[in-house]
Amino acid sequence: MTGLSLEPLLPLQVVGAIAVLALLVAIWSFWRGLRGWAMRGLAGLAAAAALAGPALETGIRNRLSDIVILLDDRSASQSLPGRETQTDEAIEKLSAQLAAMPDTEVRRVTVSDDPDGTLIGGAIARALSAEPASRVAGIIAVTDGLGHDAPMVPADAPAPVHMLLTGRSADWDRRLVIEEAPAYGLIDQPVTIRLRIEDQGNVPPEIARASARLHILIDGEEDRTLDLPPGVSLDLPVVPGHAGQNVVSITFDPPQAETPELTDRNNSAAIQIQGVRDRLRVLLVSGEPHAGERTWRNLLKSDANVDLIHFTILRPPDKMDAVPVDEMSLIAFPTQELFLERIRDFDLIIFDRYRVRGILMPQYFDNIRRYVEEGGAVLVSAGPEMSTVESLNLSPLGTILPGRPTGRIYEEPFLPVLTDDGRRHPVTAGLSGAPREGTDNHWGRWLRMSQIIPDPRAKVVMTGADDQPLLILNRVEKGRVAMLTSDQVWLWGRGFEGGGPQLELLRRIAHWSMKEPELEEEALLADVAAGLTVTITRRTMSQEAKPVRITGPDGTVTNLELEDGGPGRFTSRWTAPGPGLYRMTDGEIARVLALGPAAPREFEETVASSAVLGPLAEETRGGVLHLADGVPDLRTVREGRPAYGRGVARDWIAITPRNAASTSGITHRPLLPGWAWLMMIAGLALAGWMAEGRGWPRRQA
Repeated sequence: MTGLSLEPLLPLQVVGAIAVLALLVAIWSFWRGLRGWAMRGLAGLAAAAALAGPALETGIRNRLSDIVILLDDRSASQSLPGRETQTDEAIEKLSAQLAAMPDTEVRRVTVSDDPDGTLIGGAIARALSAEPASRVAGIIAVTDGLGHDAPMVPADAPAPVHMLLTGRSADWDRRLVIEEAPAYGLIDQPVTIRLRIEDQGNVPPEIARASARLHILIDGEEDRTLDLPPGVSLDLPVVPGHAGQNVVSITFDPPQAETPELTDRNNSAAIQIQGVRDRLRVLLVSGEPHAGERTWRNLLKSDANVDLIHFTILRPPDKMDAVPVDEMSLIAFPTQELFLERIRDFDLIIFDRYRVRGILMPQYFDNIRRYVEEGGAVLVSAGPEMSTVESLNLSPLGTILPGRPTGRIYEEPFLPVLTDDGRRHPVTAGLSGAPREGTDNHWGRWLRMSQIIPDPRAKVVMTGADDQPLLILNRVEKGRVAMLTSDQVWLWGRGFEGGGPQLELLRRIAHWSMKEPELEEEALLADVAAGLTVTITRRTMSQEAKPVRITGPDGTVTNLELEDGGPGRFTSRWTAPGPGLYRMTDGEIARVLALGPAAPREFEETVASSAVLGPLAEETRGGVLHLADGVPDLRTVREGRPAYGRGVARDWIAITPRNAASTSGITHRPLLPGWAWLMMIAGLALAGWMAEGRGWPRRQA
C-alpha cells in the first residue's frame, strides 16, 4: 500500500490562504496582460505545497473479515409450541450460509431468561459495542420480538438489522391483566383490585365474543365466581380477613377452541395484600387504684397505633355515704353504649383488678362472653379480688375464663418461671433475661398471687409460688382469653431485685389476644429469600411436626420433612422450581405462597411482535420476516441498498461487505527534500522574471 500524507509546517488554513493568494495574483497578471503570470502562479503554488509537507507512506495492507452478529433468543416465551423448532432450524441454516461466505465471521449472542424479561435491546447494544463498527456487516435476530427493554435498543446500527420472527399467523392468546392492586389493606375493610381480560393475536370469533369465568380465591379458599367479557375493566372488591399476608388468587377457565391458545400461564394472577389494622381499639376497665394501676395505661398510651378508652372505679358503691351510683363520677359511665351497642368496635377488653360490684349488670358480662366467642379478646389482670365473692369468675364471664380460683392467696415472694409450654409459646419464648437451666439467671421476684385451677384446654406458660399458674392463655371458639393471676408485674418495671421484661411481656400478651400473626403459637410460615429459596417454619406447641405437603402451580407435589429449630419451632429450607402460586399444608394448617408473579413477565404477552426491533430494522433498511414462511436466503449488497426482498423461491436478506483492512510495516518519506523545494520555487520565480523581458530575449514583432 502506498499513499500520500501531509505534515504541514504551518496550519493548513494558512497554507490554503497562501495557495489562494498565488492563484489570485496569477489571475490578476493574466488579466492585465503581464508576461510571466503562469510562472509566478506556479511559484506561489510550489511554496504552498512545500509548506504543506507532502510525504509518501508505504506499508502492507491486510484485509479484515466482515462480522455478522447472529442473535439467538432462548427466553421462556420461545419455548411455546413450535417456536423452539423454528429457532433451531433458522440458526442452523443461517450458520451454514454464513460459514460459506468468504471472509465472514459469526458472533453468536444468546439471550436467555432474566427476572426482568427478555433483554434483547441490551444484548444488541453490548454486541455492537464489542465489535469495530467498520467490520460489522449485519445483525440477524431470531426471536419472537417480545423484548422488555425497548429503551435499550440502539437508535441506529452500522449495518442492516434483520428480524426473523418465530410463531404462526394463527397464534392467539387470552390473558388476565391486573391494572391496579393495593399492597396494604385495612382488616375487614374492602380494597379494590382493578383487572381486565385481554385477547391478543388472531382470536377465533367464538372466543372473542365469549366471557371468561373468573374464580377468586382468598388464602386458598374460593370466595366467589363471576363472568367478565374481554376488554372490560372490572373493579373487584376484596376484604383482608386477618393481619399479615392475605393472598388473593384470581384465575379463569381456559377458553375452548379448535386452535388452542398459546399458553395458560397468564390465565391467573396472585396479589399479596398485607392486612393491617387501622388503629387497635382497647377498652381498659380498672377496678380500684393500686400500685400497678398505670402499668397497662402507660403501655397502651405509648403505642401510637392504639386508641385507648380507660375507666377506673375510684369510688365503689359500698361506701356508706348515701351517694347514688349515677353520681359517683364526673361523667356517667356509658356502660350500655360500651358493653351492648359498641362492644364489637373494640379489639381487646382488659379488666385490671376489677371487682363485680353491681356497676356492670349480668347481661353486660353475658354480652362480653358472646363477643369473645365471636372473635373478640379479653385479658384479665387479677389481684386478690379474684379469690373473693366479687370475682369475675362468679359472673357470666366465668364460663370463658381460663382458670377457676380456689380462694387461696399467696402472700409471699416468688420467682416467675417459664413452663415447658412457655418456652415454646411465642408470647413468652425468648423473653430477655429468661431463667435457664444450669445458671443462676432469674427475673425479679413478685410478692403476691392467687391460686387458680387452669382449664384443661388452656396453656399455662408461666408459674409462680408453689408452681401455681401465673399466666394462662386460652382460645374460646373464635376468640381468646388471657389471665395474669398476679397484680405484681409492676415490680419488674420498677427494677425490684433486677426487674424483668415487663413491657415486652405485657405487649406480647395484648398483641396475642388481638391475633397478631407473629405471635400465633400454631402457624405455618414461609420466608422468601433471594431467588426462589424459601425457609419454611412450623410453630407449634406439640413436640413434633408433620411433613409439609407443597403443591406447585403445575400440580406437582413435594413432601418436605422439617427439622427441630428450637422450642416450638421446626424449619426447613426449600428451593422452588419456578415462580408461581404454591399451596402448603401439614394436614392442620394450610397456607398459600406466591413466589414471583403467578404469570412471569415472559408470558404477559405471547404473540410474536416486531414492535421492539422493527423500528431499528426499518432505520437500517433491514427486513422483518416470519419464519413460518421459511428460512430466508442470505446475500450481499452494497452499502445503502435495500437489504431484503422477495426472491423466486423464497425471501432473502442481505449483509453489506465492509472491505475493512489493517495496515502494517508503514514507512514515511518526504515527497521532496527541502533544498529541492527551494530550487523549484526559485527557478519558477526566476523564469517568471525573465519572461517579463529583464534578461529574456524579446520576441521580434
